[in-house]
Amino acid sequence: MSKSYRAWTGLGLGLAIISTGLGACGKATPPAADAPAEQSAAAAPAASFEETVEAVASGGEGEGGISLDQAATDPVIYGAALGVTEAHVIAARDAFALGEKDAAAEMFAHPVSEVLIELEDLFKARGVTLFDNLLLEASQAVMAGESAEQISARTEAIIAALRAAGTKAPESSRSPVSIRAAIAADQADRAAAMYRIAREAGTYEPYLDGYGFYKAGLSLFKDQEAQIAAANPAGAAALNEAFAELAKAYPDAGPQAELNADLSAITVSASNAMLANSH
Repeated sequence: MSKSYRAWTGLGLGLAIISTGLGACGKATPPAADAPAEQSAAAAPAASFEETVEAVASGGEGEGGISLDQAATDPVIYGAALGVTEAHVIAARDAFALGEKDAAAEMFAHPVSEVLIELEDLFKARGVTLFDNLLLEASQAVMAGESAEQISARTEAIIAALRAAGTKAPESSRSPVSIRAAIAADQADRAAAMYRIAREAGTYEPYLDGYGFYKAGLSLFKDQEAQIAAANPAGAAALNEAFAELAKAYPDAGPQAELNADLSAITVSASNAMLANSH
């Protein structure tokens, strides 16, 4: 894949965070129970920068699931890519506020490999001001000890950049309100899928991803709820139901002792929201 030097070198911070095993999307293998941490770190062979790039660029849970070709022509897919990024930064901010520093640092960095490197050329072609540095700087700021208020301000700046990028979406015969509703439904559907994965895996990582999707989708919906309801009452009602179910599944951004929300209700309501806002 053809990527700019700036993007690859900028990713270095995110790779460093991921390779140390921090946060929500990292895949580091924990040391053996009887091995001192220092020995495990020393014994582990260091991957080359190129190998780490390939692992990160092709790895992760795949929760991004964004097609470059589709994003270039479909404003819903384009918006979903931005929504995935917004989901990660919301999750990062809220996890950090609860003391989950390592997870927050990695969540800020992860969209660079999951979405932005793949879509860099598209963003440039559409005149979008690239924002990967904002993500990586926020990740570094978490590890540097900035306050919750400072991290929140960085998050708001990233979200503002994402919303600005959203104005550069591909043209479509669909109305902007319909597109917004479809993107919100897409985020709800992703949140439902990640909750299922979190229950099966019993780990924090997919839960935090899903929390971000829920919150990002809810924000997108609530920002234009009145307009969506006026244009598509059934679609708005379906979104309200889906986000009500997701609220039960994702009470906050912290690790949960149990995941007991009704998975069937979550899945069905998210699917209904997708269907009701598909046109």
